[in-house]
Amino acid sequence: MAELLIELFMEEIPARMQVRAADDFKRLVTDKLSAAGIAFTKAEAHSTPRRLALLVDGLPTAQADVREEKKGPRVGSPEQALAGFLKSAGLSSIDQAEQRDTGKGVFYFAVIEKKGGATIDALPGIIDAAIRELPWPKSMRWGANDFMWVRPLHSILALFDGAVIPGALTLATAEAAPEQSDGNVCLAGEVKAVTVAYGNRTQGHRFLSPGEFTVTGFADYQAKLLAAHVVLDREERKRLILAGAQKAAAAEGFILKDDPGLLEEVAGLVEWPVVLTGAIDNQFMDVPAEVLTTSMRTHQRYFALETADSKLAPRFVVVANRTTIDGGKAVIAGNERVLRARLSDAKFFWDQDLKVKLEDRVPGLKDITFHAKLGTLAQRVERIEALSVAIAKALNWDATVVEQAALAARLSKSDLTTGVVGEFPEVQGIMGRYVAYHEGLPAPVAEAIADHYKPLGPSDRVPTDKVSVAVALAEKIDTLVQFFGIEELPTGSRDPFGLRRAALGVIRLILENNLRVDLAAIFKAAGATDATVGELVFFFYGRLEVALREQGIRADVIRAVRENNGRVTDLTLLIDKVKALSSFLASPDGGNLLGTYRRGINLLFKEEGKEDRTVSGTPERRGEPAEIEFYDALGTANSTIPTLISNERFEEAMVALAALRGPVDQFANNVMVNAPEADVRENRLRLYAALRALFSEIADFSKIEG
Repeated sequence: MAELLIELFMEEIPARMQVRAADDFKRLVTDKLSAAGIAFTKAEAHSTPRRLALLVDGLPTAQADVREEKKGPRVGSPEQALAGFLKSAGLSSIDQAEQRDTGKGVFYFAVIEKKGGATIDALPGIIDAAIRELPWPKSMRWGANDFMWVRPLHSILALFDGAVIPGALTLATAEAAPEQSDGNVCLAGEVKAVTVAYGNRTQGHRFLSPGEFTVTGFADYQAKLLAAHVVLDREERKRLILAGAQKAAAAEGFILKDDPGLLEEVAGLVEWPVVLTGAIDNQFMDVPAEVLTTSMRTHQRYFALETADSKLAPRFVVVANRTTIDGGKAVIAGNERVLRARLSDAKFFWDQDLKVKLEDRVPGLKDITFHAKLGTLAQRVERIEALSVAIAKALNWDATVVEQAALAARLSKSDLTTGVVGEFPEVQGIMGRYVAYHEGLPAPVAEAIADHYKPLGPSDRVPTDKVSVAVALAEKIDTLVQFFGIEELPTGSRDPFGLRRAALGVIRLILENNLRVDLAAIFKAAGATDATVGELVFFFYGRLEVALREQGIRADVIRAVRENNGRVTDLTLLIDKVKALSSFLASPDGGNLLGTYRRGINLLFKEEGKEDRTVSGTPERRGEPAEIEFYDALGTANSTIPTLISNERFEEAMVALAALRGPVDQFANNVMVNAPEADVRENRLRLYAALRALFSEIADFSKIEG
C-alpha cells in the first residue's frame, strides 16, 4: 500500500477560508479516487496560512483487473442489432462473443477483461480536476493568467509512494506582452502557456526558514516543516496558542477571556505561533469593556484578559507569527502603539456620546431609514414601544413594568446615533445600557436596552427580566409582522432579514420564561391582518418543529396536539401537552393502547362509512363482562381526564389515559362489535365513539404516525 501527498503552496489564504478549503479539496480528491475504483484507508486534510495539504493513505500501487460482461441481443437477431452490440462491446466479430441460455432464450454475451493500470497514471487527472473544481468564496486573477484562485499559487507538491507524480497544472494560455515580469520576452499577441509542475519541493516559514527543501513522504514532510518553523496541524497550533495565552495571563495574575472564535481565526493567521503580552494604557480603562474588547478583537485579533472578578484587565495577548532576537519587545511596542491609536478614537467618541441624553437622540432616528417600504427607524421605535406595552399588559404585569417597558422601547435604538456605535457596530444596545446607567435610569430600563436584541442565536442568553422580555419580544415580533406584511418572506436558501432567527428568538423567550401569551393576539396587536396572522402562525409552527426535533420530539406528535380543536397559539400550553403526550406514547402502556385504539377506531370509521353517518349517543352499561368493564373504565376516565386537562395537569391526564389499556384490550380481543343484533352492535360502536371523543380531548390521534 502507498500514500498520496499533495500540497498546494501559495500566498496567504484568508483565515476564514482555510478549513473549508482543505476539507473541500479532500472531498474532491477522495471522491474522484472512489469514482476511479481506487480504494484507500484514510484521508486527512491540513491547512496553514500558506498551504493546503492532503494525505491519502492505503492506496494500491496498481488497480485491480476488471472483468465485465455485457449482454447482447438474442441469437438470430437482425444484422443491425448484432452490429450495434459489437460496436458497443468493442468486438470485431460475433465469433468473439459467447452464447448462453438464460432460460428465456439464447443470448450473446461479450466478456471484456481489462488489465488494471498503475495507480500513479490516474492521479494527474484527478489532482488537476480537484484543483480546478475547488470552490473559493472569493477568487482572483494574477498576472496574465485567466486561472481563478484565492491567492497566487506558487508550487504543487505531489508524491505517490515517494515518487513525484508526473504532471503539471496549466494555469492559462495568455497573450503575452513584450514586458514579461519573469524575463521571458515574447512578441505582443504571442500565446504563452503558464504551468506549475508537480514536484517534491516546498518551503518553510516565510521569514524564519525561507529556503526550499525536498520531501519523500508525509512523515518527512511534517518533520521538515516543523524544523522549518511551520506547525502543520491546525489543532496543534490552537493548542499551542491557547496554552501559551493561558500561561501568559497567569504570569500577569489574570485569566484569559474565553474566545473560541478568535482562537480559530488566529490559528489561521500564524504558522509558528509566538504568544506575547502587551499593556492597555490606564487612560482607556474607563471606556466600556465591550468597546475595548471589540476593538482589540475585531481590528487587532488580540485576546483580552480578565481579573478574578471577571472585569477587563489592562493587558492583552497578541500572537505573533515569528520569534525575534529581542524576545518580542519591538512587536509588543508596535502593537501597543497601534492599540493606543484605536482606543484613542474609542475614548473620544465615548466622552462625546456621554454629553447627549438618549431621549435627546430619539428625534435623530427620523433620519435613518429602516426599510424603504417600512419607514424610518423612528416609526419602528414607535411600533415597538406600543407593542411592548401591549405585551406587558397581556401578561398582566404591573404598572411599573408597563411604564419601564415603554421607556426602554423608546430608547432602545437611540445609541445607533452615537459615535461609539458608528465606529463599533458590534456594541449597539450595550452602548445604550452604559449611557442609561450614566444618566441614572432604572436598572431594568438600562438592561432592556442592551438585551432587546437577544437571543441572537441558539447559544445566546435569553433575557429573564420582565422589562427586557417585553421589549425583546416586541422588537422581534415587529420585525416578523412588518416583513410578512410586505411579503418579504424567507425562502429555502435566503433569509436576508433574519426572520427565522427572530421567530426562534420569540419561541425561546416564551418557553424559557414560561410565558402564557396568545401569539395570534400579539400579532394582531402588532398590526397584522388576519391573513398575515395565519401565515405567521404556520411559520412559527415550522420553527417550533425544528426546535423540538433537536430535543428528540417527533413532528407528528406536535401536529397532533396543535391541530386538535383548532390551532394552539399559546406555545407554553402547546409544549406542555406535546411533552406529556410524547412521554405517554414512548411508554409501553401508551404504545399498546394506541395500537388497540386504532383497531377500534378503524372499525368505527368503516361502519360509519357504510351508513354515511357519525356514530353518536351515550352508550349503556350492559352486555358481556369485558363490555361492562370497558364502559366503567370510560366513565372513570371521562370523570377525571377532562378536568385534569382543563387544569393543565397533562402528565396526570396521561396516567389516567394509560389506565384504559387493559379494559380496551379485553374489549377488542373478546367482544364482537358487529353483533347480529342491531341494538347490541350500536351500543358497542357508541363505546368506541366515546373513546374517540375522550382521546380528542388530548390530541388529534389520526396525525400520529407509526
